Amino acid sequence: MVSCRMGLFSSAEASFADAVSRLIYANPFLPERIEAEHEALAADFIREGADWNLQPGTEATGAPPQPNLALIRRRVDVLVERISTAAPAIGGRHAANDAERFADLVLFAVFHRYCARFDETLAAETAGAYRAPYYRDFLAEVERLLRRPGVTLLDECPPEALFAFFFQVRRAFLHIHRSLVGSSRPMARLRASIWQSVFTHDMRRYRRGLYARMGEITTLITGESGTGKELVAQALALSRHLPFDARHGLFAGQPSQLFFPLNIAALSPTLVESELFGHRRGAFTGALVDRAGWLEVCPPEGTVFLDEIGEVDASIQVKLLRVLQSRGFQRLGESEPRRFAGRIVAATNRDLEAEIRTGRFREDFFFRLCGDQITAPALREQLADAPADLALLIGVIARRLVGDAEAPAVADEVLTWIQRELGADYAWPGNFRELEQCVRNILLRREYRPRPTAGRRGDVPDWDTIFAGGSWTAEQLLTHYCRSVFARTQNIEETARRLDLDRRTVRAKLRDRT
Repeated sequence: MVSCRMGLFSSAEASFADAVSRLIYANPFLPERIEAEHEALAADFIREGADWNLQPGTEATGAPPQPNLALIRRRVDVLVERISTAAPAIGGRHAANDAERFADLVLFAVFHRYCARFDETLAAETAGAYRAPYYRDFLAEVERLLRRPGVTLLDECPPEALFAFFFQVRRAFLHIHRSLVGSSRPMARLRASIWQSVFTHDMRRYRRGLYARMGEITTLITGESGTGKELVAQALALSRHLPFDARHGLFAGQPSQLFFPLNIAALSPTLVESELFGHRRGAFTGALVDRAGWLEVCPPEGTVFLDEIGEVDASIQVKLLRVLQSRGFQRLGESEPRRFAGRIVAATNRDLEAEIRTGRFREDFFFRLCGDQITAPALREQLADAPADLALLIGVIARRLVGDAEAPAVADEVLTWIQRELGADYAWPGNFRELEQCVRNILLRREYRPRPTAGRRGDVPDWDTIFAGGSWTAEQLLTHYCRSVFARTQNIEETARRLDLDRRTVRAKLRDRT
């Protein structure tokens, strides 16, 4: 087959370069990434193990191999060097989009050359900022390849900004890939959703400057209790853009000062306000000294995580709404205005729209919270799609509890017990948190006893069939509804509040079930 040359690229090279461009800006956790790899390699595409984005690694096992990436990298390196040698200037007789193709090939080549160094920076034990003494090497390389007539990439994205962008892409990939374990499609969709929350759907726009404004967008994470919403929030926080100071060779922000979690349900309203906004001495009983809150301590690159936001008191909702609207706040007991510079991520297992209808949650606050929304899947959804993930998850928990040497034996013992005693259809109503409890119990006592309200998937009523048949009494409906709400709240008072029932009635209905 003859491949004609028009401009810098032959027709075959142009098709390859266009596929690499799509690969660069594709969400790595969506099928589009693998489709771009396939398009780039055509007949040379290796199908075995190609779905690496569904096979996440962990800190212990590392990332799964990407069988096609090495082939693409070699071809890109050859093409970049040929063009950079043969074309000191790109323009004139060359095709109009040759400059953009060439720039994208350089981005791909240089990024992958520096991934190992980025990994070393992330792995280094440091109490200060991330250091990058290799920036001068990077600068020399991008200047050699991109600082030529006709290529405008460095005009719209200076080298230090490009370096920061590369470092963020690598950090985000590792944090999302390793912290969210499982090969199911629901988990792959969750990773893809987090990636989009970090970079948006248009990474070119993000790279051109949107990265500097992403802190203004609040993310709301929803999902059942125990589904790992804090892990999602942490992945978001640790994946944020960190500006690079080329003069000192440092990225902004300290690794230990990027994530500030606060569980609202665990504190009284006064303590929640104090933790968030800070207080002046004497502002309330026990306020013995002036204290800065999370909103004040959090740097521009940091993230404040408000867990269980559905529990927040109405008076605090008003103050948080002001933070989201104007970034302004005041310490308790003083009038001096202060400004929040970071980003807010919130999470809840409540139906906030239902809370709005009952008047317990402000609608304007809700709309400010959910400029971006992520839903964490339940464990039963993950295991229904990929049953083998149960063994994978148990292995991760076992390594945390007993270390690498003992983990395989403990994981085998736990998996055998679960398969024998609970069976494949156990619904895990407590999600990943319940699985952790199960592993600990079996490690200590060689058994696990689920809560009386826990059940198998078949125990969940088929409400459509029940309502259509009209065979249940009102008492039966109320009993099962009480059980369903209590399974989420794990608190009789909260169940009674949500159902507008006396707590004695709730207790009676729970006893009727057992």
